[in-house]
Amino acid sequence: MTYREVLSKVDHTLLKQQATWEQIKQICDDAAAFGTASICIPPSYVKACAEYLDGKVPVCTVIGFPNGYNTTAVKVFETQEAVKEGAEEIDMVINIGWVKDGRYDLILEEINAIKEACNGKLLKVIIETCLLTEEEKIRMCQVVNESNAEYIKTSTGFSTSGATFEDIALMNANMKEEKMIKAAGGIADFYDAVKFIGLGADRLGTSRLADQIKKGGMDLDAEI
Repeated sequence: MTYREVLSKVDHTLLKQQATWEQIKQICDDAAAFGTASICIPPSYVKACAEYLDGKVPVCTVIGFPNGYNTTAVKVFETQEAVKEGAEEIDMVINIGWVKDGRYDLILEEINAIKEACNGKLLKVIIETCLLTEEEKIRMCQVVNESNAEYIKTSTGFSTSGATFEDIALMNANMKEEKMIKAAGGIADFYDAVKFIGLGADRLGTSRLADQIKKGGMDLDAEI
């Protein structure tokens, strides 16, 4: 697999609270230069990014981020606003307390309500694997399988840890073939990225890979 092929699966991400417009613009420029799958940025920057990129790279944003315990109505409104302002992809955080309560029915209803608000745009469901038991992870795979969302996603990157190889393998074993998987949080380098992809990840949420290309000057078409 080449560096370019890996980057084509990356949601080039900047979600830090202190992110400035100049830093967000740099994310946009890097994504356009390296051909990433999308940029993933805070909701307040969606409109500016969509205008700045002018269709060069899809804009992804996050809903109910990072804790997931907003009401469904708030998450639906956030989604509608993001789509109206130019978001092509939505990454939503589930209500993890509902998982602990066993209220998978409410989680499914919320996912589908947000998917409807996406108005045809792609939806990824963040389950925050580091806070779940293995049984809960499997049950959430089943919920996303039942839902109208396209993706299950490991992590926000703002909790106790990010994606692990074990979690991607578990998801790959429990997701329907038509559903996709996103690994996010703590992807250290291109070697990690290739392993995540080999285990079943269709997307990678990270900022590090584009930065490594810029610092290392790798040939994008070279094999990793």
